Amino acid sequence: MQVEDLEFFGLDKKETQTYLSLLELGESNIERISNKSGVKRTTLYDVIASLRRKSLVGITVRKNKKYYYAEDPRKLEDQLEERKAKLNTILPELLSIANFIDKKPKIRYFEGIEGIKEVYRDTLNYPKTETLAWVSVDAVNHFDIDWLWNFYVLKRAENKIWQRSIAPDVDYMKNVKTHDQKHLRQTRLISPEKFPFEVEINLYGNGSIGIMSFKEQIGMIIESKKIYNTLKSIFELNWQSLAKTTDEPRKTYLA
Repeated sequence: MQVEDLEFFGLDKKETQTYLSLLELGESNIERISNKSGVKRTTLYDVIASLRRKSLVGITVRKNKKYYYAEDPRKLEDQLEERKAKLNTILPELLSIANFIDKKPKIRYFEGIEGIKEVYRDTLNYPKTETLAWVSVDAVNHFDIDWLWNFYVLKRAENKIWQRSIAPDVDYMKNVKTHDQKHLRQTRLISPEKFPFEVEINLYGNGSIGIMSFKEQIGMIIESKKIYNTLKSIFELNWQSLAKTTDEPRKTYLA
């Protein structure tokens, strides 16, 4: 048996060595236990006292001498059952407390081009919804642009996921905008000099935020309703402040 097997039950290394030694020795005195377990006598008294509190070691006295013995190993099972029963008793209260506490945002971190693709793929899990995006043109030089247009964008449209995009007013994005109708997208352009976008941010799934830094080759997914709602309000403010164009397509998938 490995020492780690008993450490699982809450025993430290010295407690485990002492208990296993007593199982082999049977009723024994401090000196023999120390020799068998390798635990120093000066330490052994505290170790045995701890094992006694855990009901794993008993004591008997004969002719004014103390002898120690290991309790039935099945007591370990009894202790687990007691702990489980106690947990079942307090679990409803713990859950009720948890319901009143704001959950910490869940954050997933990804590296490399394949990692950034995972962020994009996650947005595809919410068909017939809307994605809001601040778009960065860094993807052109620092990402798999063929995958972006020939897989992701087509898959997004296939899943009826509409997108509203705020993008830099550059020739590349002007060309992208000409395909808005086909790609179920509305794009509004903004001055890259006044408002440079060094990362891309996608708001999706009514509570998820995807962040992609193409130059740094990192991506993140943050799951937080509060952060999502705040960023969505900022996006809507940006969106309304940009002049509407006459060639924006309608969200026909909602009809």
